[in-house]
Amino acid sequence: MTVLNRLYASSGPEVLINTLQIDVGSDIYYLCQGYEDITATTEDGTQVTFTACGIDVALPARNTDGTQDLKFAISNVEGFVSTSIRKALDSLSRATVTYRQYISTQLDAPSSAPYTMAIKSGQWTSLQVQITAGYMNWLNNTWPRYRYTLPNHPGLRYIS
Repeated sequence: MTVLNRLYASSGPEVLINTLQIDVGSDIYYLCQGYEDITATTEDGTQVTFTACGIDVALPARNTDGTQDLKFAISNVEGFVSTSIRKALDSLSRATVTYRQYISTQLDAPSSAPYTMAIKSGQWTSLQVQITAGYMNWLNNTWPRYRYTLPNHPGLRYIS
């Protein structure tokens, strides 16, 4: 029996801790769900401190459509995250969010593989910021990705 199976099956001392790493340009924010900050090790061995705040995470549905969006809401008590995300959305700069899940008794590595997604959209109020992040929609792309046409590849004219 794995630790995650035991965690889901019982109400023992372990709890799942959802964490978010938000990268907006050169600014990086580490946030965790709960009331206490935690120091945990990421998948690449870096030890970071996640700041506790009110987070609500809606994981992407496992379905066959092309959109796999992660939606989350962050309490905007201090306002520093929403200000940075607002600037990123206004200037359309690159912003990503990495979702990790830890077990409270094993903070030396995430309990499952992390999700890293690009921030697509967001809205904010004085109380919270709501963000939608997701992967690229692979079902809505052509294949092969790059078309071999005469303007781009003039040598195709001589292939019979």
